[in-house]
Amino acid sequence: MTRWLLHVDLDQFIAAVEVLRKPELRGLPVVVGGDGDPAKRGVVETASYEARAFGVQSGLPLRTAARRCPDCVFLPVDRPAYEAVSDEVMTALRSLGAVTEVMGWDEAFVAVDTEDPEAFARQIQQRIKSATQLDSTVGIGENRLQAKIATGFGKPAGIYRLTRQTWYQVLGEQPPSALWGIGAKSAGKLAELGITTVAALASADVDAVAARFGPTTGPWLVLTARGIGSDEVSAEPYVPRSRSREVTFQQDVTDWDQVRAEVLKIAGQVTADVLAEERPAARIVVKVRYRPFFTSTHGVPLGRPSSEQHVIEQAALEALGKFTDRRPVRLLGVRAEFADVEP
Repeated sequence: MTRWLLHVDLDQFIAAVEVLRKPELRGLPVVVGGDGDPAKRGVVETASYEARAFGVQSGLPLRTAARRCPDCVFLPVDRPAYEAVSDEVMTALRSLGAVTEVMGWDEAFVAVDTEDPEAFARQIQQRIKSATQLDSTVGIGENRLQAKIATGFGKPAGIYRLTRQTWYQVLGEQPPSALWGIGAKSAGKLAELGITTVAALASADVDAVAARFGPTTGPWLVLTARGIGSDEVSAEPYVPRSRSREVTFQQDVTDWDQVRAEVLKIAGQVTADVLAEERPAARIVVKVRYRPFFTSTHGVPLGRPSSEQHVIEQAALEALGKFTDRRPVRLLGVRAEFADVEP
């Protein structure tokens, strides 16, 4: 028997849940984000495939989404509903008896010993469909990297296998940004080195890439381009590495004293989350999004791990003090990173 890793991804999960709740929306461009009012500030949480055809993507400001797709149906985020359906999905996955690692509401890795991974993938899709009426895509690989990327080729509602034998045939001429974990900024830096394809990155001099990206990230980039990744899957419950809160203001905040007051308020909410986790924070990070949409972050380590509100608040203010730009603020966030991630 051969050990395979399968990446299971629910298709347009949040939008699909909303369509199940409101069948009259089927086939319409649906956008979920904020409180569902595109006239207010907020970002797209997810968009149906019909909305994506208009260029509406996750993270896009709701107002921009409305301009691109005036006929889109906008709905508010309902996290409890998505969490409830996600629980049903993961329960269905685990019922197949394979090691299952949950990665979020709508995705998981599954490790299985089989000579027919496509048949097992079809079982997964059928089990999820039967339990929730939701469609899913399954990527198959020899490691997590291959399986994750394969999912993109299988969407929507398909199955796709990617292995070391087919890696370069499928990805060799693709840009490095086609790889899991390599974004536009890294791809731009690679282009400065003359590396514009996955194949070129795979054959690049490791020392040269490390000189540009550092001794850890550089070699990782080359290994990723070669299709080499972890094949570990853990059934242990997911343990968050941090807890965060943020708020988008309907009117830009221009008074920095008010910004400080808002950061303290958010830090208090984060403290409650840290206390609920019963794990102390080791680092506090503040996020500021200026008008129109430029985002920056600063963080400070705590002298010792703590769950005390005054310690977290003081650290948040210290992190805020690192911001020198006083442009109008449209969003503030505070994140508490935990000291350790224990299973």
